[in-house]
Amino acid sequence: MSRHVPTINTARTTLRAMRPGEFDRFAEIWAMPEVARHIGGAPRSRETSWKAFIAIAGHWQVTGFGQWGIEEHRTKSLVGQAGFFHGARGMGEDFDSVPEAGWVLAPEAQGIGLGLEAVQAAHDWFDRVVTGPLVCMIDPAHDASLRIADRLGYVAMRDAEHGDGAVRLMLRKSPPQV
Repeated sequence: MSRHVPTINTARTTLRAMRPGEFDRFAEIWAMPEVARHIGGAPRSRETSWKAFIAIAGHWQVTGFGQWGIEEHRTKSLVGQAGFFHGARGMGEDFDSVPEAGWVLAPEAQGIGLGLEAVQAAHDWFDRVVTGPLVCMIDPAHDASLRIADRLGYVAMRDAEHGDGAVRLMLRKSPPQV
């Protein structure tokens, strides 16, 4: 399945396809210790970031969904990513068989509501276009991401180990009823 990456506008962000010319910014975000602290623990090398950057583009082509770059309207710059993917992480059939949601924000975009705004818009798109349950994996010490997951209707499945640290596996069977 191939799908054009849709563009989604929110009040303060645009979710859009990653652009080849912004790989340096993507790699810069993933090399920041304060970003990597809750996602694997170690900053990414440029090589690892390149593989992830290319995988984001390929995921849309293979599955019809994927991750968007988050552009902040005020600065017109890439401040993170949000969306969905199949991670094949070996966390059990109940987790690995369901699309996984993920989100990452550069430090300057954290704590001002941009994460929830962008991730909510991505989930709204998923609920209209793809539908079905979603999972996510969050460091149990990452309070901001846990709050976002809670607002979006995720509930804890179980705590597990992934890589070198503890993670909380979460499930969203359907959108929360407002």
